[in-house]
Amino acid sequence: MSFFVVKVAVPVPLRRLFDYLPAPSDQQSNYLPGQRVRVNFANQLLTGIVVGTATSTDVPEGKLRPLLERLDTAPLLDQELLAFGQWLARYYHHNVGEFYDLMIPALLRRGSNLDEACERHWTRIPPADEPQTLRGSRQLALWQRFCEQPGWPHHELTAAGFTLAQIKALAERELIREEASIPLPPAGSGDQSPLPLNDQQQQALDRIRSGLDRFAVWLLEGITGSGKTEVYLQLMADVLAKGQQVMVLVPEIGLTPQTVQRFRRRFAEPVVVMHSGLNDRERLQAWELCRQGQARILIGTRSAIFTPLPELGLIILDEEHDASFKQQDGVRYSARDAALVRASKRQIPVVLGSATPSLETLHNALTGRYQHLRLTRRAGLSRPPGMKLHSILHQPLSAGLAQPVIAAIQKHLEQQQQVLVFLNRRGFAPLFACPDCGWMAECRRCDARLTLHQNPPHLHCHHCDYQQGIPGFCPHCHSDRVQALGQGTERLQESLLRLFPDVPLTRIDRDTARTRNAFDELLAEIHQPGARLLVGTQMLAKGHHFPAVTLVVVLDADAGLFSADFRGMEHTAQLILQVAGRAGREETPGEVWIQTFYADHPQLNMLINDGYHALALSILQERQRQTLPPFSHMVMLRAEAADRPMAEQLLQQARQFLQNPQQPWNRQHDNPLLGSPLVLLGPVPAIMERRAGRFRQQLQLYSPDRARLHSALDPLVDYLHSLKGMNRVRWHLDVDPVDCI
Repeated sequence: MSFFVVKVAVPVPLRRLFDYLPAPSDQQSNYLPGQRVRVNFANQLLTGIVVGTATSTDVPEGKLRPLLERLDTAPLLDQELLAFGQWLARYYHHNVGEFYDLMIPALLRRGSNLDEACERHWTRIPPADEPQTLRGSRQLALWQRFCEQPGWPHHELTAAGFTLAQIKALAERELIREEASIPLPPAGSGDQSPLPLNDQQQQALDRIRSGLDRFAVWLLEGITGSGKTEVYLQLMADVLAKGQQVMVLVPEIGLTPQTVQRFRRRFAEPVVVMHSGLNDRERLQAWELCRQGQARILIGTRSAIFTPLPELGLIILDEEHDASFKQQDGVRYSARDAALVRASKRQIPVVLGSATPSLETLHNALTGRYQHLRLTRRAGLSRPPGMKLHSILHQPLSAGLAQPVIAAIQKHLEQQQQVLVFLNRRGFAPLFACPDCGWMAECRRCDARLTLHQNPPHLHCHHCDYQQGIPGFCPHCHSDRVQALGQGTERLQESLLRLFPDVPLTRIDRDTARTRNAFDELLAEIHQPGARLLVGTQMLAKGHHFPAVTLVVVLDADAGLFSADFRGMEHTAQLILQVAGRAGREETPGEVWIQTFYADHPQLNMLINDGYHALALSILQERQRQTLPPFSHMVMLRAEAADRPMAEQLLQQARQFLQNPQQPWNRQHDNPLLGSPLVLLGPVPAIMERRAGRFRQQLQLYSPDRARLHSALDPLVDYLHSLKGMNRVRWHLDVDPVDCI
């Protein structure tokens, strides 16, 4: 047998493939791209993906290691996903093995086989005559169950009290047989007819329909309540009718149940969900149903973009502006941008939906790279809520609320309507301090103050999860007058219950909605009839439909107006309008009160009076003058270490490497309009320099020329890996960062 090696993509940071010897009895034809293999890598057992084979290698013969096991006889990842992973690895400058690792569920990464997705069940074999040989009442009772229903999952039979011996007694008499299969999720009812469209919705639908057979990016910019989802549903019906699959990406797990419910009412198709709330087996089952083509509709969060869908015909990305679509740790990528690449490789359309599109997406639409569709009116009989800025400068507040705001809440509650009070800060109070000496409770591991929580009572760092008890006196001066300052959702809840003791209140934040079931139960409360107060963070702002909410109150709207992040105003405007969009979504008119210390702020007034689109155009003009994204391209190099100088030293060496005039990316550009090919800012400390006991520094790289910027990154990564004495420094590249502070 001729010599060959297997080239394997291993999920480690080193950006190359690794050569392994095959099993002695294996032929070269046994190894196909996309198969899994188990390998020993640096004394770790890892699962890698076969990329190919070769008849020669640069690895010395004595250092070649054999594969431990070939796990699959056929590829798990098809050529499309393999090419998709290679593109992502090139663009984000990660090892391709790390992206392939994201494409398979955890059980498969650990070496399990696809049988783990199957569930045992027993099926009746109809006999010619009624069985006469069954012994005992339990065997007869078991047989009666199979007469009533021909198939039963094994776990349901054992839960009903039947023993394995009783089940096998029927199997030995050839009355039932054991089978294994992946359970399909319940098919939808499909009993809801398409809703009538207004002229804007119909025009948007017709235009996208005209391009369902080719790649195109459609920005569907529609105000909240304009009926974007109905456009999605009618597009999906066309794609499903052609026998194709549809992927729908949403930013939060919390949006998945309501999306699934609505889609199941419309389509008599199995709807599969994919998000981090699933256990390992549920995730494997969903993944395999998609890979087999049995699941026709996939609804998922960010990582669902890697799911195999052999007949994919349409990708919909709702709330495309949401920062949750960007992976912020580990292997960093944008699910939105990855969706565009995947759609391009399949030559299918992708629809980006938002009431407040990101400025990068809006810029691409305005310059013609994307097709731009606008829905400026609410669907049906509802109307956009009236929005009002209310100055609280030098005004008395009760429980953080101005008196006119309290009066507005009272009026809506008396009319048996719901009121949503939005405060994007969880906990009881953001500060616990001593008024006598100025001591403040601070995290031992972060440059951050501890948040006071009352249920249960403790001080909590929301950055590193450090927790401690609440001191009864100041640890600095021993004063007993320590107190909570400011308010979070817990304190707001307590205050509103004092003001409106007879009104039920539902609070939704990360503390009350820790699990899938808890969140669903809270949403069920909200949909009960009658007056109700809703208190919540941005979990309540993202795409939820609350038909009874007629008043939205936004507290602490000023937090993002003076952010150090150049995207601060963009994100603030998006959040305010997303929250405001929860009001008046049915026939009853809604209103929005925004409390602010800066009622004369020009951009805040532009948002209220002229709308998001006008504000976005204004911010784009500012960005263009400053050559900020989307008019330049950015990469962030971050480093962290337990020793502050170590992190800074690594970034200083990176800066010197990048500034070397002999490097090709520093040569004079042919087009003088593009200016300097590479701009470096830093290294500088992060806004929160110390986090979880480590000091963080960052170096920003800008260039108007994306190709030149990226040409420097692979050499930079190789250089950083080659540095000696830096093993105590963690570093990473973040391409197209959304968090720049």
